[in-house]
Amino acid sequence: MGPADTGAVRAAAPAQNPAWAAPRAGTQPWPPTSRPTSRPSGASRRGRRTTAGLVVGLVAVVVAVGLLLGGVFSRPSAAGTTTGPISAAGPVPAPGPATHLDDGLRATFDEAAADAARDGVELTLTSGWRSAADQQGLVDAALERYGSAEAARRWVLPPEASAHVAGLAIDVGPTEGALWLGERSERYGLCRTYANEVWHFEPVIERGGTCPSMHEDASDGWAGHA
Repeated sequence: MGPADTGAVRAAAPAQNPAWAAPRAGTQPWPPTSRPTSRPSGASRRGRRTTAGLVVGLVAVVVAVGLLLGGVFSRPSAAGTTTGPISAAGPVPAPGPATHLDDGLRATFDEAAADAARDGVELTLTSGWRSAADQQGLVDAALERYGSAEAARRWVLPPEASAHVAGLAIDVGPTEGALWLGERSERYGLCRTYANEVWHFEPVIERGGTCPSMHEDASDGWAGHA
């Protein structure tokens, strides 16, 4: 083969891609020419599944116990009251037996609760009668929580002005139940008295009467009290 022929062959041969060139000594070609052949054994896989199942089961148990304890400590007592912090989003609960409520008020509430149940609505008594000491404790707690007398007085009255201390006021829940009763106030003669307390009702009218306009909040009741 002459020089001309040799040049023709070289021109026809494809250029070699450096990336696929033969590897140098001591190097491994890329991509790798072999893959790992070992796989986890069946026992290993079963072990991992068992461990995962135990973890899931433990989490479920912890959640269930938490829900149970939460229900126990948030459930109203046999006396029909609960305890807890003052909140602008819920009732102002205080310890005190509902048995000290006015008899007519208690009977009316029981009737309303039964009617609500027939409508598929839960209506519970969260706070009823309070002693003067209980009410004063709420005043003190409100002052601490809100930081000023002006703010605290929007949510709680002094003992001498509170209808709860007289056994003539109830706080109800949950919110759905309070709204249900609020829509039927005049049927039962139980009226909301404060616009910022959807849960608070007092027997201020006869059944079938017209509820008076609500106060904006409880601060009006502090007039004449230190």
